This record gives sequence, C-alpha cells and structure tokens, in this order.
Amino acid sequence: MYLNQFLLLAAIIFCLGVYGVLARKNAVLVLMSIELMLNAVNINLIAFGAFRNNVIGQVFSLFVIAIAAAEVGVGLAIVLLIFRNRADIDLDELAQMKG
Repeated sequence: MYLNQFLLLAAIIFCLGVYGVLARKNAVLVLMSIELMLNAVNINLIAFGAFRNNVIGQVFSLFVIAIAAAEVGVGLAIVLLIFRNRADIDLDELAQMKG
C-alpha cells in the first residue's frame, strides 16, 4: 500500500475528530473525538515510520497511546465528578461555572 492512502485515512479520521470536538455538547463524546484525533496521529506516525524503514514512528506511537490512556482516565474522572454534582454533563452548562 502507498503512503498517501494512510495519510488520507488519517486526515479523514482527524477531521471527524475535530468535527466531534466542535459540534458535540456531551463531554464523553468530546473525549471520544479527542481519542479519534490521537488515533489519526498514531496512523501518521506508524505510516511515516514504515515509509522510512525505522521504528521511531512506532515508539512515538506508544508514547501517544500512553498519554491518551492517562488523558482518558483523568477526563472520565472529571466528567464523573461533574455528573455527580450537577446530574448533567452538557458542556454549555459547564460554562456557567467559570465565575
């Protein structure tokens, strides 16, 4: 397979993730969209690593996966605390908590 096919797939997945972050009001769906964007980055890293015949892309991809796991853990803990206190995880309602 060619490199541009992987890059096109990653671009489509990344655009879907950006749309999900911008269009969704539910915090869990926003976290899922961020995961989509990180997966698109992983596809790019692995594709470029395979294209250059080295494993640096795979190593960086493992770091991104570890950071994504930590982000999900912290993000879901915050969402659960907000749901426990407010009984709603709508992001528009959370903007009122700024003051």
